[in-house]
Amino acid sequence: MTPRLFINAPLAESAAAPLSAEQAHYLKNVLRRDEGDAVLLFNGSDGEFSAVIAELKKKGGLATVGAQTRPQAAEPDLTLFVAPVKRAALETIIQKSVELGARSICPVITERTVATRINRERLQAIAVEAAEQCGRLSVPAIDEAVKFEAMFDDWPSGRRLMFCDEAGDDETKAWGGGEGRAAPALETLKSFDKKTESWAILIGPEGGFSPAERAALRARAFVAPVTLGPRILRADTAAIAALTLWQAALGDWRRP
Repeated sequence: MTPRLFINAPLAESAAAPLSAEQAHYLKNVLRRDEGDAVLLFNGSDGEFSAVIAELKKKGGLATVGAQTRPQAAEPDLTLFVAPVKRAALETIIQKSVELGARSICPVITERTVATRINRERLQAIAVEAAEQCGRLSVPAIDEAVKFEAMFDDWPSGRRLMFCDEAGDDETKAWGGGEGRAAPALETLKSFDKKTESWAILIGPEGGFSPAERAALRARAFVAPVTLGPRILRADTAAIAALTLWQAALGDWRRP
């Protein structure tokens, strides 16, 4: 399989594309590639291009860009908001969110969030690796963490929020939130117009959302409370399930 690499440089036929020291090391010492071997390059804006390795050195390398293999294509406007969890689970969430088409990922600090220390550089590197592996043409941004109370500041007009509410009907009555139950996720998503362009998904921490947070979410008209089934899911499982259901109902899975 031809290696795919994400680079932070413009791409155009016959251009010289710089390779970082890490990429040069990966190509030469891990994949055993050498000068003259083929690679694929993408940068999130110009599409994907074939290229040939021109130089591999300890401090970096160069590739000569060939023809475009795929033009840049529109991707779903989907943001994942997730309360940070333990390192391994959070890294799984990042990797699978990239594979499942999230455009950006934003950590949210809730009342019950325990793991508040986030290594954005590490998480962004995981996002790059996942994008290279899965064949997508962009790399989702890992945003700065925000507090739950500030999450709705500057909320884009027209963006809907899928709120994965694990508490269910019984607690709904206890905290005095909005009327009605949280319906199954797929049923709820299918009720929306597929032309709705902007969506977000919210996944809570290990301890769930507090009653005040649930009430604040239910009070907003653009929030769609949903359940992910009769069992309580771990945060990483919930994120994967929610993204999968959204893609099946409203996403780009119908495209080849």
